[in-house]
Amino acid sequence: MNMTYDDLRAQMVAAARLLFEAGVMSHSGHANMSVRLPEPEHLLITAHGQVKGLTGEQLAVVTLAGEVVAGEVDSTNREIISMHAAVYRERPEAQAVIHTHSPHVTSFALAHRPLPCRYEALLRFGVADDIPVAAWGPRGSEESVRNICEALQAYPSVPAVLLANHGLLAFGKDVAAAAQLIVAMEEAAEMTLGAESVGGAQPFPEGALEQVRAHIARFA
Repeated sequence: MNMTYDDLRAQMVAAARLLFEAGVMSHSGHANMSVRLPEPEHLLITAHGQVKGLTGEQLAVVTLAGEVVAGEVDSTNREIISMHAAVYRERPEAQAVIHTHSPHVTSFALAHRPLPCRYEALLRFGVADDIPVAAWGPRGSEESVRNICEALQAYPSVPAVLLANHGLLAFGKDVAAAAQLIVAMEEAAEMTLGAESVGGAQPFPEGALEQVRAHIARFA
């Protein structure tokens, strides 16, 4: 089904609300999100770095090259367009990208530690590998974008990447899926950190992802 601009705006507003209702946002509420538009190389993106109470009027149309086509984008948010564009170029199937500073996941990013895949909810998002960390670079810089691309190229099956000393990027088939993945990642991070006090989170048995997929298919 082809989505209209109004449909996509409504989905982004709902995804922002979900993130706050799920309690996975940092105290600052900082985030940005984007979705692909039907026009090649065009995105609908949040105009500001704060998405609490997001409305459709707070979205702008930009190109992957960073040109603002419709609406206005804060100068501090223009620098993140290249970060989103890097994901879309590396993952042609991705239809939405969300960046947050979700606290427990960002703890792993600050420690330069991949987020271990130990929580079953991640399997249901097709995640079987640990979520990798992209090396640090100033936000939106060529260095940062290059590091993101290198992480995505090295781990072609993951739907997210941690940004060293910064936060996370998650992407999916639509903005709701990306938001739900962030909720699962934040739960996984919190529980993994908690499990360290009782011996550490243990890995799944071999073939766990395939078993989960087969089980889901029975009810499709």
